[in-house]
Amino acid sequence: MTARTSVVVERRIAASPGRVWESITDLEDMPRVLSGVEKVEVLTEGGFAVGTRWRETRRMLGRTATEEMTVTVCEPPERYVTVADSHGMHYVSEIALVPQGPAISAAESVLRMTFTARPAHDRAPGLVVRLLGRLGARAVARALAKDLDEIARAVESRS
Repeated sequence: MTARTSVVVERRIAASPGRVWESITDLEDMPRVLSGVEKVEVLTEGGFAVGTRWRETRRMLGRTATEEMTVTVCEPPERYVTVADSHGMHYVSEIALVPQGPAISAAESVLRMTFTARPAHDRAPGLVVRLLGRLGARAVARALAKDLDEIARAVESRS
C-alpha cells in the first residue's frame, strides 16, 4: 500500500436512483442485503444524515472485524461519504449514484463505490503494509463488487 490507496467499482442497477438510495441508507437492513455484514449497531438517532454513526461487523478475508463508521457528507439522493479509523489507518468510503447519461433510463441507476485508505498519521507506511497494498486493493475491489451485486439483487427483487 502506498501512502494512499484507492479502489473504485461501479455497477448498473435496474432500479430508480430513489429506490437505490433508500436501500444504501437503510442501515438496519444492511446485514440482510450484504452477506459480508454480520451485524450493524446504529449509534445515533434520527434519519440518515451527516453525523450518523454505526458499528459494522463484517467478515472479510476469513476474519471478522468491527469498525465504527461516521457519515461526513450526505447529499440525498446522490451520494454519501463515511470515515473510519482503525489499526493506524484512516478509511474513507464514498457511495454515489452516478448522474444518468443518455444510455441509462429513468428506471436504471449506476452505483459507484470508492474506498480510500491511508495511514492515520503522517508517517510512511511500514514494509508489510506496502507489500500487501496491491493484494489488499484487489481484495477490497472484489469485496466492493460483491457488495454492489448484492445491493443490485436486493433492490431489483423489490421492483
